[in-house]
Formats: sequence, C-alpha cells, structure tokens
Amino acid sequence: MRNWRIATVTATGTVAALLLLTACGGEDGGDKKADSVAQTPVAAQGQAAGVRPVTAGKLSIWKSGPLGPVVTDSAGFTLYRFDNDTASPSKSTCDGDCAKAWPPVLAADAAAAEGMDAKLLGKVTRSDGTQQLTLKGWPLYRFAKDTQPRQTNGQGVGGTWFAAAPDGNKATAAAAGATTGGGSGTGTGTGSGEQPGAALPPLSVRDDAKLGPIVRDAKGRTLYRFTKDTDWPMKSNCTGPCLEKWKPAKMLDKAALKGVQGIDPKQVIEFKRPDGTRQLTIDCWPLYWFTGDKAPGDTSGQGVGGTWFAVRADGKLAK
Repeated sequence: MRNWRIATVTATGTVAALLLLTACGGEDGGDKKADSVAQTPVAAQGQAAGVRPVTAGKLSIWKSGPLGPVVTDSAGFTLYRFDNDTASPSKSTCDGDCAKAWPPVLAADAAAAEGMDAKLLGKVTRSDGTQQLTLKGWPLYRFAKDTQPRQTNGQGVGGTWFAAAPDGNKATAAAAGATTGGGSGTGTGTGSGEQPGAALPPLSVRDDAKLGPIVRDAKGRTLYRFTKDTDWPMKSNCTGPCLEKWKPAKMLDKAALKGVQGIDPKQVIEFKRPDGTRQLTIDCWPLYWFTGDKAPGDTSGQGVGGTWFAVRADGKLAK
C-alpha cells in the first residue's frame, strides 16, 4: 500500500485540492512474508519431505459471489484443481515444492457437501503413496497463501490453478454467470466463456486464460491502462483521435464495490478529465475500454502500440 497524502490534482493542471483516499505515486515498499496455511498433522508413509497433506472432513459449498459456488473443506478453506493434472485417468502432477505451496487434500475422511453429488468424489494414489481426494476425477488441493477461510488467493495462479466448483469444473466468473454447468475457464480475444447479459458488479476481476486476473467493468469489458498516462500527478494523455478507440471508463459508486472479491474500494478514485467527465482510476491510473473488443471478455486491446495493456486489481499492467 502506498503512502496517503493530500494532493493538488486536475486534468488540465489547474489547482484543485483533493484528499486522496488511496495510495498514489510510489511503489510498495518491502517484501511481505509468505503466510502459511494451518494444516492438520497427518501420518503418511512415503510422504515427500516437507509436504504435509491436509484433511477435508465434510465439504461445504461457498457462494463466493464473483466466482459462483466454490467447494471448501470443513474448515472453510477453498479447494483448488490444477490444469496440469488429469481427470481421466486421475493423476496428480503436483509434487515436491509444488505440493508445499499446494498441500494435497486427503481422501480418508472426506464427505460430500449438502447439494453435491457424492458420486463425483473419488481418490487417487499419489507418488508418495497417500490417497488424495478427487472431484470429478480432478485431484484437490489447498493453497498455502489462503491464510483464512473463504479466501481465493490461489485463483488463476500461473493460469493453471482454479477454485473447484461443486460439479468439478473450474469456478470462474464466467461460470458464476452461466445458467448451466461446464465452465472450463475464460477465453482471450473472443470472449470465450463469458455469459452475455450476466449480472456483474460494477467492477470485478476475471481470470483470463492467458493474462491471468484482470479487471473488467459491469458489461464484462476488459479495462486497460495507457502507459503514456501518469499516476502522479494523475493525467490522461489519451485525447482527441485517441478517444475514438479508447473510451474512458466512467467513475462508479464505490459503495457498490462492497463485498466484491479482489477489488479494494480504497484503490478506486475519480479523475476529472479536461471535458469535465469523471473517469475511473485504480491506484490513480486512468482506465479505458477498447472499441475493438466486440464481446465480453475480449482482450483485443492487449499490447496495442506497445502502450495499451489490461490492468490488474492493484493497478499494475497485465503483461
């Protein structure tokens, strides 16, 4: 988080006092220590050194909002599936250091959640001999950086890790808006996996198959940053003909962001453009949508001119 400060900012350089309720104009200082997940000690012969599987108990279904229904263990921790694994036949490819970051969930005491098809649960023998829980054939894991119940810090990591939906598919924003199951991830450049007309928060994060977690608006449009803009002082250098293709994202009611996963309302503030319109910013970077994106989830603007890039929830470029 950057330092709070009182600043004088306008789009045209005239003086107007703004008390910024966000952090602008400096990089995050210091490294954060990696959090470790609480794990239940398990005796397992042949278990890899440093890898401690976790028990599941009776599973639950958490209605997570942007991701839709998500499977959690009895302690409320999100369970994940790994794209590099296989479901038919079931096989786990996460061993060694991978399994330290993604502790495998044991099958021994697992029970289906209310409303879940118990027949979807199974088990697979790992390389160390332990029996790992599977859902629709997919081995299940927890994430070491989920330090509290109902966190999804592992969602979209490396473009291969996703929270598990109750039907065994990936829990994604697209799946949350779909009327039927089968969400298998989100597309890039074609809007694949997006549900037209699905109700979305005014601002949310979706996991793009190639770009990872990126920000979109209430219409599902990818939001972009222009590298020729500045965050301090806040300034948009997209003017004149530039605005024919790149439309400033409109400022929104920050109260509507309460409870939206992955979005920090404190990072969202208003930027007043030269024409008086109110533009949305994240971490003081002006945001835009691209007229070349024809469907929700499109990312046709990514890398245009080497200056336009989708944006992450912390304001950084999605590269």
